[in-house]
Amino acid sequence: MTYFAGFVAAVPTANKQAYKDFGSASVEMFKSFGATRLVDAWEDDVMGGEVTDFRRAVQAKPDEVIVFSWQEFPSRAVADAASARMMDDPRMAEMGSTMPFDGARMIYGGFEALYDHGAGGKTGYFDGSLLPVKTARKDDYLAQLKRQAVIFEELGALRFVDAWGDNVPDGTLTDFKKAVNATADETVVFSFLEWPSKAARDAAWEKVMNDPRMMEDNSPGDEHRRVFGGFTPLLDV
Repeated sequence: MTYFAGFVAAVPTANKQAYKDFGSASVEMFKSFGATRLVDAWEDDVMGGEVTDFRRAVQAKPDEVIVFSWQEFPSRAVADAASARMMDDPRMAEMGSTMPFDGARMIYGGFEALYDHGAGGKTGYFDGSLLPVKTARKDDYLAQLKRQAVIFEELGALRFVDAWGDNVPDGTLTDFKKAVNATADETVVFSFLEWPSKAARDAAWEKVMNDPRMMEDNSPGDEHRRVFGGFTPLLDV
């Protein structure tokens, strides 16, 4: 089952090229560790929320933007083996000393694919999301995802992914649980949608918001605490 290492970081706007170069330089190493895909997506449409939002999640400053990232692995076993190798690889220490952003505020965790729908394709835009879901209602949430994925596919989404928090550590300053104010009986879900373009995404969301099939009572996840935003591809290999 596909496993995702998910990350959210606050990066100085002026460091966009430096961040892209930083990510590109690590591709060969992570691929050699077993990663099948690496994505860094740059903030484009990230709004503030009443309770939670991406900027609060990483304590972003006015001169910083949000980067939504993930690495895909064939399984958790491969991801764990990669993590172990990283600890002993001198290139990781070098990367740590040259990061063009504040790593102390970056949030990260491991997520197992709960629902991965769509063949993918040439992605021109991403929607990224974090959501707290009642752990005991995992099956209900999966059923909801299957219903919603049909709608997004009808409207042009290339891929619809929700991944269940599997190895989400507590952080000193920030972490995924704090990002959505998760309670002890909730699990953080890391989600993304892939679209062919921003125009396709914007047109789809206008229809989604008016589709009665999206209006469900008693949802397993708390939408009031959902963290959500739109991102353009910076690195996708």
